[in-house]
Amino acid sequence: MQPFESFSGIVCPLDRANVDTDAIIPKQFLKMITRTGFGPYLFDEWRYLDAGEPGQDCSGRPLNPEFVLNDPRYRDATILLSRENFGCGSSREHAPWALADYGFRVLIAPSFADIFFNNCFKNGMLPIRLAAEVVDGLFHKAGGAKPLSLAVDLDAQRLHTDDGEAIHFEVDPFRKYCLQHGLDDIGLTLEHLEQIHTYEERRKVEAPWLFG
Repeated sequence: MQPFESFSGIVCPLDRANVDTDAIIPKQFLKMITRTGFGPYLFDEWRYLDAGEPGQDCSGRPLNPEFVLNDPRYRDATILLSRENFGCGSSREHAPWALADYGFRVLIAPSFADIFFNNCFKNGMLPIRLAAEVVDGLFHKAGGAKPLSLAVDLDAQRLHTDDGEAIHFEVDPFRKYCLQHGLDDIGLTLEHLEQIHTYEERRKVEAPWLFG
């Protein structure tokens, strides 16, 4: 997993509450068996005017001009701003896969569904919970003629707007450590590889019948 470092990115304002995982990545794409390649199908039913299918080339599909992701101001966005209860619905991990594959590294909302929130950290994304009034202020700034840029400082746990505002956010220390070091569950286990090998060798002596 790629370590999370401080960066600046454009904010895409998705002004909807209760965005569920089926909206993030519709059910037909769950047939895909890899963790990559979901980005072109992110928000498929909102983003395109036709019905999408797994493996489909999206380059020629008709775009919905009313959907925010198709606005030229936000096509290079790496920060997604939304409303409360983002990521509700089924627990499919494909939803954070699709967001990450598209290029989002940070998600901002007043609240997230619990399982989705945890899955974001495991896939290298930083979900940030901010008070509703702070999110309102960011929506106001992001909807102007010029897109809003934010500098994300994970170490200091601060967002910096391009007009000089600093916004503090909370993050669990363990999740922060994992993001900064690029550690998913497998990576955390491999940090103890020497101890694992030592245990295995001891067990071979203590219980040789377990090893054939």
